[in-house]
Amino acid sequence: MKKVVFLGAKAIGLHCLQLLLQKQSAYNYKVTAIGTAGLQNQYNQQINNLAEQYQVKLIRSLAELPPCDVLISVQYHRILKQQHIDLAGQIAVNLHMAPLPEYRGCNQFSFAIVNNDSQFGVTLHQLEAGIDSGAILFEKRFPIPPNCWVTDLYRLAEEQSGKLFEQHLADIVHGKYNPVAQQNLIPDRGTAYHFRHEIEQLKQIDLNWSAQTIERHVRATWFPPNEPPYTFINGKKFYFQGAEQSS
Repeated sequence: MKKVVFLGAKAIGLHCLQLLLQKQSAYNYKVTAIGTAGLQNQYNQQINNLAEQYQVKLIRSLAELPPCDVLISVQYHRILKQQHIDLAGQIAVNLHMAPLPEYRGCNQFSFAIVNNDSQFGVTLHQLEAGIDSGAILFEKRFPIPPNCWVTDLYRLAEEQSGKLFEQHLADIVHGKYNPVAQQNLIPDRGTAYHFRHEIEQLKQIDLNWSAQTIERHVRATWFPPNEPPYTFINGKKFYFQGAEQSS
């Protein structure tokens, strides 16, 4: 029986863990350890509760990571090094809530809106020491709705991520995949890596921009409870209101 270790956080991490635990008997594997990012929010608390409910070892740091056949990461807060990845005898997999290789790193939803993309996606890829650079195992692409706000795109990507994970969970555990190197896709798809701090640059609105550009930046960065997009007038900071966002 395959041994599976899960590392995850946030709502999508909780959702994937629930599926993973429910499918153990049907897909003939056993979840042997679960790790999350502490108890900062209700989702991480529920992940901890599931570990207790199913009597699965709860690991508090990557130093406690045990050997396994399959390692699955879903929005985990730590970057895994090669020594951690090597603990997975068969494969280590990450669920990335963005299309690859186009959007590696952070804030991919915001950049897709600012760039006026018409399509987005979510990806299950092999983990390697580089960030979001491992071979693609499975992916799902979908259109971005017109005038989409970042909160809407996040929810849409979250929904599609859950579907992708459920559809291919058995394939991942039992090795039914054909990895596609991202490097082979870059000529057609392009690639970019975005850092967490870049969101601050997107939020700073220049009133000399066109109305369309300002509107895209507001839609791309209005994400409560985070600080709203803003501009400076005569040295004073003014925030943009997102009340008109779509439902």
